[in-house]
Amino acid sequence: MTEEPPLKFPVHIPFVQQLGFELVRIDEGEAELRVDIRELHLNSWEVAHGGVLMTLLDVAMAHAARSAHRDQPGFGPGVVTVEMKTSFMRPGEGALRAVGRLLHRSTTMAFCDGSVYGEDGRLCAHSTGTFKYLKALPGKGRSLKALQRTEG
Repeated sequence: MTEEPPLKFPVHIPFVQQLGFELVRIDEGEAELRVDIRELHLNSWEVAHGGVLMTLLDVAMAHAARSAHRDQPGFGPGVVTVEMKTSFMRPGEGALRAVGRLLHRSTTMAFCDGSVYGEDGRLCAHSTGTFKYLKALPGKGRSLKALQRTEG
């Protein structure tokens, strides 16, 4: 079975780009990402650093939350993480796959969960998260920062 080429992320996230995350799927209440673990992702045990797994979960859940607005230009408003809890079951090695799911949403909030699976399909980590929908983000001096959408 051949892997589908990655999709373009609906927003520009330099940190995610630097980590090499790929968006595989984003549709009704779900998003799927993948990453091939490289040396830059490793901790002192030579397995994926927990921060990499948490970032993968955060991005997968955030995109699942945004999928609720997929019919709007640029997937509608952005989201910010309000809280997140993660449990680690086993080390992440090789090609990892994350699936984020939108469990419930209101006008301003999204409640999600996500899982990271190893190459063998076994669960490596699981997370729950709460996200807030925003059209802009207050920055320094309370100036508004616009959401950086991807071109095309």
